[in-house]
Amino acid sequence: MAGETDLGRMLATLDVTRRDGTFAFVVSDEPELVARAQATVEEAEGRTLVVPVADAISAGHEPDFEAAWLTLTLWSSLSAVGLTAAFSRALADADIPCNVIAGYHHDHLLVPVDRADDAVAALRGLSSR
Repeated sequence: MAGETDLGRMLATLDVTRRDGTFAFVVSDEPELVARAQATVEEAEGRTLVVPVADAISAGHEPDFEAAWLTLTLWSSLSAVGLTAAFSRALADADIPCNVIAGYHHDHLLVPVDRADDAVAALRGLSSR
């Protein structure tokens, strides 16, 4: 099985969980931070890490975006169409910024920590539409 592809079923079964902690994006190759990274993205400008805020600060980085990490608990196929658009629209309608990381099994959304509860409510609202 390679995950769900039917948008209606995905939205009907969509739920979200919040990972413990507050996270920051930093650009770094520091071994201590790389080891603590929850996600990495290789870019032309450098390696972006998503790390706990406390780790970023202790390594001398001042986070400019402190995020809650939300995970959509459904297993969506990497070839599914419409899910990203649906949750992006729900968050945009609620005026909530969102940075997305796609994993093999789940989509992960990093939203402002002070808007996490609003984001969860907006996302859960998709399953009742």
